[in-house]
Amino acid sequence: MQRTPNYDLHCHSTASDGLLAPSELVRRAIGNGVEVLALTDHDELCGLAEARAQAAALGLRFIDGVEVSISWGGITIHVVGLNIDPHNPQLQQGLQAIRQGRAERAKKMAEDLARVGIPGSLEGAYAYVENPNLIGRTHFARFLAEKHYVSDVKSAFQHYLVSGKPGYVPHQWATLEDGLSYIRAGGGIPVVAHPGRYKLTRAEMRKFLGEFRDGGGAGIEVITSSHTPEQFLEYAILAKEFGFLASRGSDFHGPGESRVDLGKLPDLAAELKPVWHDW
Repeated sequence: MQRTPNYDLHCHSTASDGLLAPSELVRRAIGNGVEVLALTDHDELCGLAEARAQAAALGLRFIDGVEVSISWGGITIHVVGLNIDPHNPQLQQGLQAIRQGRAERAKKMAEDLARVGIPGSLEGAYAYVENPNLIGRTHFARFLAEKHYVSDVKSAFQHYLVSGKPGYVPHQWATLEDGLSYIRAGGGIPVVAHPGRYKLTRAEMRKFLGEFRDGGGAGIEVITSSHTPEQFLEYAILAKEFGFLASRGSDFHGPGESRVDLGKLPDLAAELKPVWHDW
């Protein structure tokens, strides 16, 4: 039986909220045995050229990707686009539109945190930002952990940065229709990222997946770091039911901060059709 190469199709660099520069990320992936890597920064393409060049120099197969922020049903959902053309104008313009408003949201988050006795969070969050266009909750979480308001980044989200907590500010991202259209315009394959993370009922998840499929969505992450073994099975079943390609990606953000390192996930079940089937 032919061995399946080690694919990791979801990770982040300093171009968005990752801790490693794109070239460092590629070197770490190779060190961990990854054979095919996709860089999927949030709503941003500026890290792809560096990563692609480093991958080419070191013999790693590289996939251009992005993670697009979607607003659906009152929550934020992420859709990974794989095998995109980063030079496509419609994709570039769509992502630029999504990025607008992040700075204003960050100011509001800092104001809210100041009201509960946490001053200086805006400047503190920006200290962790390589790309100011992509300031987000993770940068605030790192500040909160550094200043010992919480024990770690995960706790920062739980206590301050999710809906209903003092540092959370809702934001209107792209619609599902628009987000899918940007990825498709760039020739990419739209994949639902870490579906087990969303606070949706079973009926709501099925409704979303139906709209995603009908709008041109093609894949779903079955194996990802935030899924439990039970969720591996749950989303494998949904992948087959909805006719989705199955993906595998660590969602790695950085050493010491991510649950699973690059390339260290379980394999996809053999009965699933992988997103890389026709690559």
